[in-house]
Amino acid sequence: MTLNSDVSTAEVFFSGEDEAQARALRRQVESGAFRRIYAGVFTQNLDSPLESVVTRNWAAIASHLLPGAVMAYRSALEHRPIDGVIHVRRGRTRRTLALPGLLVEVYPGEGPLLEPPAPDVPYRGIYMPSEARGFLENMATGRGASERVMPQEAVEERLDKILTIRGKFKLNDLRECARVVADKLDMQPAFKRLDGLIGALLGTYEKKKLKSKQALARAAGKPYDPERLDLFDALFAQLTANVFPHVADPAAEGRAMENFAFFEAYFSNYIEGTTFEVAEAEQIVFEGAIIQDRPEDSQDILGTFHVATSSPWRNRTAPNADQFLAWLKNINAIVMSGRPDKLPGQWKEQANQAGNTYFVAPELVPGTLKEGYERIAAQTDPVARALMTMFVVTEVHPFKDGNGRTARLAMNGALTEAGLCRIIVPTVYREDYLLPLKRLSNDRDAGPYIRSMTRAQDWTSRFDYRQPRAGLKQQLERSNAFQEDLKNYRLIFPEKTTTP
Repeated sequence: MTLNSDVSTAEVFFSGEDEAQARALRRQVESGAFRRIYAGVFTQNLDSPLESVVTRNWAAIASHLLPGAVMAYRSALEHRPIDGVIHVRRGRTRRTLALPGLLVEVYPGEGPLLEPPAPDVPYRGIYMPSEARGFLENMATGRGASERVMPQEAVEERLDKILTIRGKFKLNDLRECARVVADKLDMQPAFKRLDGLIGALLGTYEKKKLKSKQALARAAGKPYDPERLDLFDALFAQLTANVFPHVADPAAEGRAMENFAFFEAYFSNYIEGTTFEVAEAEQIVFEGAIIQDRPEDSQDILGTFHVATSSPWRNRTAPNADQFLAWLKNINAIVMSGRPDKLPGQWKEQANQAGNTYFVAPELVPGTLKEGYERIAAQTDPVARALMTMFVVTEVHPFKDGNGRTARLAMNGALTEAGLCRIIVPTVYREDYLLPLKRLSNDRDAGPYIRSMTRAQDWTSRFDYRQPRAGLKQQLERSNAFQEDLKNYRLIFPEKTTTP
């Protein structure tokens, strides 16, 4: 008996037109060696639900039953079953093939386009439509079309993503390809609707054609990164579910404030690679010294200290989204004032990254920060608001340099405004700080980040900042705060200091 697939390896296989083969297969099914899925379609998997077998092998099955079919409607862009349905175009007859766990909806239509500029792509024995044809398929209207096509909001978000990642040229190129395809397939009404959406996104047509929040923001000149908003929402939900201790500020004024701000600036810069001996940093901050051959690094320390001790940057937050953006720009401008090549206080002009993590694209920075601010302002607990602030700035990375320092200063400003202890991230705690941020960015798990930062705040609150700096430095040393050997040293928590 010869089958159309290698039964020894394929999970599904197909019978041909030979009657003897068909009888042999029926006997195999009756004996329990194979299971019949559909006319001419069999599996040797005797354990998995047939619905699961069909879902895994839908493309092979469709290729056997409907060779040359072209995926249609929503399937033309999704390229997979949605809610147990695949739409295809083939021949002249409307019909439905009902398989376990899968309906294949067959609609009359033209076969594959194989010529430039937008040829359809063969996949097994069927065709994936070109991107242009896929979008045209989802511009269909009429009776029942809303159940078959992708929602307009989702189409707009896909177009906006093309515009963000590939740029205006590629979106215009997609439009021109769609124009050619529409002429070949007699889909001019669909092209007219697609042209309207693309034009609205590019600002050449009225934006009233658009529906999705993302596309409307783009048309209004305030585009944002939707994937970052998903991250912000994940953190927002987990922050809202927490109850935070409110640790009083142990260094609200005078010597205590200056001592605290000094070590806050020292450690915040050390994490970013701007490293000095404590004595050198003291000379910079308290004696006005500029360390030889390191004027830019010296100004980094001084600028961070200035923000941590000066109102409004130290103790005021922004009352609205526009002022939040201006507030961040001012903080970064002060911190990075010694490095004009880093464009202090200006949004980045080129994309930036850390390892394999790409931050928000330059044109999406203002809009994404404004969306982030809405989630910051909605937090009622000041600790939650501060942690939300730092993550929004860190994740957007809006500046060419100084993003980490700006984010931590913004967080601490929110804490000081509420009369709470600011957070210092000592050198030995570097991985305990950075790895939870990475975990949140990659896995949407905010738990480690929240625990890490509240633990750092608890540690920070345990010192007597009113004492002379030399004594405070000794306390920090006993806590391993300055250690760079992260394998052999851990952060030690001193007994809490009682403030009279």
